Amino acid sequence: MKLDNGKGARRRVVVSGMGVVSPNGIGTEAFWQATRSGVSGVGTIALFDPTPLPCQIAGEVRDFRPEDHLPPKELRRVARSVPLVIAATKEALRSARMDFEAMTLEERRSWGVILGSGGGMPDFIEQQYRLYFSEQLRKVSAYNISSSTIGTLSSELSLYFGLKGPSHVISTGCTSSTDAIGYAFNLIRFGLADHLVTGGVDATITPAIMHGFCIMRAVSSSYNQEPQRASRPFDRHRDGFVLAEGAWILVLEERESALSRGASIYSEVLGYGSTCDAYHMVRLNPDGEEPARAMTLAIQDGGIAKDEIGYISLHGTSTVLNDKTETQATRLCFGPRAYEIPMSSIKSMIGHPQGASGAAGVLATILGINEGFLPPTINYEEPDPECDLNYIPNHGLAKEVEVALCNCIAFGSKNSALVIARGDGR
Repeated sequence: MKLDNGKGARRRVVVSGMGVVSPNGIGTEAFWQATRSGVSGVGTIALFDPTPLPCQIAGEVRDFRPEDHLPPKELRRVARSVPLVIAATKEALRSARMDFEAMTLEERRSWGVILGSGGGMPDFIEQQYRLYFSEQLRKVSAYNISSSTIGTLSSELSLYFGLKGPSHVISTGCTSSTDAIGYAFNLIRFGLADHLVTGGVDATITPAIMHGFCIMRAVSSSYNQEPQRASRPFDRHRDGFVLAEGAWILVLEERESALSRGASIYSEVLGYGSTCDAYHMVRLNPDGEEPARAMTLAIQDGGIAKDEIGYISLHGTSTVLNDKTETQATRLCFGPRAYEIPMSSIKSMIGHPQGASGAAGVLATILGINEGFLPPTINYEEPDPECDLNYIPNHGLAKEVEVALCNCIAFGSKNSALVIARGDGR
C-alpha cells in the first residue's frame, strides 16, 4: 500500500486505545460482540415518560452507573454526557496502556483532547430552564452557564485526567466526531501534537429534543411496539431515525511514540476529507455530489487508490432522504465498483447518537477489519430500488479488509469521511 498524497513527508498516526459506552454494550468487547451479532440496543424510552410523543423509542445506554465515575456533588453540576465520556475515556486510556494517575507533568502536557459533540448537554440545560421558568431560582445551579457551554465537554475530560495539552470541542452536527478525529489526525501528522484523546459523545434523549425531532417528522413513529425493528437503514419501509446516546473514544498518537512504549496498534488513520453542499440547513442535496467529493478527498488524502477500499461504514440514518442520497454519493464516488464493496450502517443496531455517530462507525470498523468480520445492517427486510448496494443485510460478513472508508453526513449540508487501515497489532 503506497502512502503518498503528494504533500511530502508526514508523521504516521495510529489508534492505540479505544473505549465505548453504547446502547448495545458498555465496554469495547461488549459493544463489538453485540454489533457483530446484529444485536439492537433500541428500546422504549426510560429516561422520561415518552407517552405524549409519536416516537417513544430511543437507543439509551441501559445499566450505566454515573456514580461510578463522579461523586454525587459533581453529578449535580454536569450533563449526562460527562460521565458517559469519562467512562469511555477511562477504557481508552487503559487499552492504550496509559496510567493517567502516574503521568509526569511533561507527559500531561503532551496529551490533549479533541472531542466531537453535536448536542452537548441538553438535559442539564433543560433542567435549568425548568427551574427558572417555574420560579425555583434557588435550585438553579451555580454552574448553569459553564456547564451549559458545549466547549466545556473537553475541559471536563482534561480536568478529570489532568491532560494539559489542547482541549477543544468540534461541534458540526452529526459529523462532529468524524471531524474531531480528522482534526486530531491533522494535528498529530503535522507535528502540532503527539497524543490526543478524540472521538465523540452525545446524550440528547430529552423531552425537548425528542419533541423537536417529532415536529420535524425525522424520527421513526411506526415501531413503538417493536423498538428493535425501528432503525432500518436502506430498507424500503424505513420511516425515520432512532435517537440514541453514547460515547466512543479513541487514543490517537504518532506511531513511533506508541511503539516505543509498547502500545498496541489497532489501526492507522490515513486520510480525512470534508465538504459542504451549501444547499439547505436540514435537507441533503439529492444529487449526492458533495458527499461523494468528501469521500474522494479522504481517499486522495490517504494516498491510496479507490480500488483499495474494501469496506464502507455508512452514515445510514434510516431516513428516506439520507439513505437514498448516500447511496447515490457512493455510486458517484466509486462508479460501477460501488456494487462490489460491502458496506453497512451500525445505526441499525445502536440508533443515531448524533455527533458521536462518526466515532461509533470508526470504532466498529476498526474492530471489524482487525477481526476479519464486517458488521451487518439489521432490519433490512425489503430492498428499496433506489438503495441498491451491498449493505451486508442482517448478518455480518467474514472478509479480510486492509483499508476502509467511514462516511458521515450532517445537518447544515456537511459531509466528512475518514480512511483507516488495519493495525499491525504491535
